[in-house]
Amino acid sequence: MITLITYPASFGQPAASPFCIKAIWLLNMSGQNWARQDTPDPRKMPKQKLPAIRVDERIIPDSENIRSYLETRGADFDAGLTDMEKSTSRAFIRMAEEHMYFHVVMERWGDDTVWPIIRDTYFSAIPRLLRGTITNKLRKTLMRGMHAQGLGRFTPQERLDRLESDLQAITTRLWHGPFLFGNKPTAADASVAAMLANMRATPGNPRMKMRIAEDEILCRYIDRASDAMNQPVTAASATLCA
Repeated sequence: MITLITYPASFGQPAASPFCIKAIWLLNMSGQNWARQDTPDPRKMPKQKLPAIRVDERIIPDSENIRSYLETRGADFDAGLTDMEKSTSRAFIRMAEEHMYFHVVMERWGDDTVWPIIRDTYFSAIPRLLRGTITNKLRKTLMRGMHAQGLGRFTPQERLDRLESDLQAITTRLWHGPFLFGNKPTAADASVAAMLANMRATPGNPRMKMRIAEDEILCRYIDRASDAMNQPVTAASATLCA
């Protein structure tokens, strides 16, 4: 039995992190039996982050490592794709996880109107009297990291302008079918739709969230992907949206 160690559900999503949602969806698509263990604290994990899976006494951290492990167990998340499509899929995954993700971080941790909700959701286990002091230090450290990464140097509108090209690329792919590479979800959908869902679920009404929430094509895609991948593979075919 595989045990997924993940952040708890939040803001209407299966988990607080898009990478945890990705892992849930990959596990469902893999056909493997698995159970879920929620924790708000990743510090005991090998990489001090989530998701991770426990297989017997072994802990496998990171959603991409989880994908690789499931593939060794027979999962084929890109079945039917050509080599060119697999290459494009890899690029879409990297776009979502290495660029779009940092927009989520900035909107959740950097927006003063959103941060109090994020703080009290993510760090609810910290006593309220200590929560502000402890999390403010964490926030300052993270924001220094985002400044070093580069995206933290941009205004909210500049970040939205930069994100727009990614959203247009996703929309262009979706003209070809209900999912990024045809009529059923693949590995790219597990990454891209999870990231978009996390953007749309961000509390309040920040700019990035509203850009996603007001886009009918992207919203229908998020809902379609969630319906398909929130269920184990044996039941997924009954939930696909047209």
